[in-house]
Amino acid sequence: MATRPEDPREPKKSRTNRWQTKLVQPTVHAPGDFKSLATPVHRGSTVLFDRQADVIDDWRQTEHGYSYGLYGTPTVLELGARIAEMEGAFHTFIVPGGQAAIALTYLTFCRSGSHALVPISGYGPNREMGEGLLKGLGIEVEAYDPLVGSGVAALIRPNTALIWTESPGSVTMEVQDVPAIVAAAHARGVPVALDNTYAAGVLFDAFAHGVDVSIQALTKYVGGHSDLLLGSMSVNCKETYESAGAVYKQLGMAVSPDDCSLALRGLQTLGVRLAHLESATLEIARWLQHQPPVESVFHPALLSCPGHVHWQRDFTGSSGVFSILFAPRIACAQVAAFVDALELFRIGFSWGGVTSLVLAYPTLDRAGKDYGGRLVRLNIGLEETADLIADLDRAIRVMQEES
Repeated sequence: MATRPEDPREPKKSRTNRWQTKLVQPTVHAPGDFKSLATPVHRGSTVLFDRQADVIDDWRQTEHGYSYGLYGTPTVLELGARIAEMEGAFHTFIVPGGQAAIALTYLTFCRSGSHALVPISGYGPNREMGEGLLKGLGIEVEAYDPLVGSGVAALIRPNTALIWTESPGSVTMEVQDVPAIVAAAHARGVPVALDNTYAAGVLFDAFAHGVDVSIQALTKYVGGHSDLLLGSMSVNCKETYESAGAVYKQLGMAVSPDDCSLALRGLQTLGVRLAHLESATLEIARWLQHQPPVESVFHPALLSCPGHVHWQRDFTGSSGVFSILFAPRIACAQVAAFVDALELFRIGFSWGGVTSLVLAYPTLDRAGKDYGGRLVRLNIGLEETADLIADLDRAIRVMQEES
């Protein structure tokens, strides 16, 4: 009869310990050859070594072996490897959220005295970080027109250390000419980062278009069910991997393996969810185009969206979030009435889950543009499309009844 291999979790010495010790350091009884379709959830902070000579403290666990749970358990590293494979990246770091991925990217490239560029349409907390934490560290973050394209070259300074892109942009959905920005940046030796959350890392091929870093809020489409917070930073080369890894270690960006397990599950259905969301969202967006109170629909796949030609050239599909702008005759109170009247669309931040969401932006800040509190963002979920349209139709009628 074959003997069971020694388990490193078992105490090495006498098995005649008292029962209290056996509870703390038990003998493992279950056979270890269990096979399942589900990725195991490995929890743990302490990593055990066979000998003192084997002890290391290295964040490069995929290369040098496990050293500490802070740098990821097998569940965390598996998620990172699958995201990297999906995006075509050299390596992917898994971090606690999208904002953590943004912070890791800034601190990888920028130092005191650095200058960075971020689109005006970028994720709000990204811009807040530039005006707050980074400014306090002596890093200047300048906002630029998302549709500037190759004209970004005129904004690059000798101390420019990073250019952010986000395509489409948050809320106002401008689709950027990322290849033109990359060309202008690389001509001056400046790296380009992309917030690729809208495309779930797959509808826009960041690295094929020359981007150096692609970040995602895995909270959105990869998680897919509004029940986890995770982010990813995918890098294009070993040099950036080493630079980012050193910062990653020092910031202590540990993540929950349980959340990573949910994200791994989300990846399995990402393809079918995105396919449904694209179809349903386009049907709803086109319906809204024909509603009299709606002035514009900002959906990348529609001509009315700023930068649509770039989406048409560079993207392989669209996802489930877009915005509408009501006509000037619609007052802010009527917009609020529209939002409040919706039943299937729930009011809340974030997007990418199975439930449809709505949020108005009465104080949205965009240089040179005044939306007059008439901009509303919609996230389409997995409800029946006809039911969502009926909900929107009813809310529009309620809005028009408001004086």
